[in-house]
Amino acid sequence: MSYRVCFVCTGNICRSPMAESVFRARIEEAGLDGLVEVDSAGTGGWHEGDGADSRTVAVLEAAGYESGHAARQFHASWFSRLDLVIALDSGHLTALRRLAPTPEDAAKVRLLRSYDPDAGDDLDVPDPYYGPMDGFEECLEMVEAASPGLLAAVRQELEGRAA
Repeated sequence: MSYRVCFVCTGNICRSPMAESVFRARIEEAGLDGLVEVDSAGTGGWHEGDGADSRTVAVLEAAGYESGHAARQFHASWFSRLDLVIALDSGHLTALRRLAPTPEDAAKVRLLRSYDPDAGDDLDVPDPYYGPMDGFEECLEMVEAASPGLLAAVRQELEGRAA
């Protein structure tokens, strides 16, 4: 059975598809692509079916990542099939934990930057949507910085399952 990770931001067109793309690449590089499933969603559904923001796509492609994506809204029923739900900021963390049907499901929700040992106290990935292009580049840097720690945590969970 696959280990399933879902990244969640507000509209699922900027931060969460970026995190999904980067982490999927890390999973493939680690040779875990058959063991880990990665996707993303938004806390709201107003962009459902839309592709990622063009600035997200540009930043991802410039860095060598895949950028195919269609936005969707996160649903409480998904908790039962997910192992880890990664929130991109504290507002998403709160919303997702409120949405969780059980305390066990709420415990599956973590902030992405909590996996970056150099993140400090501010664990939010700022929303770049209303700002200039450098906000998208900063978002990618934060996602990439957290990815090794997240990968190590997922690998540890996989090893725990095998034991």
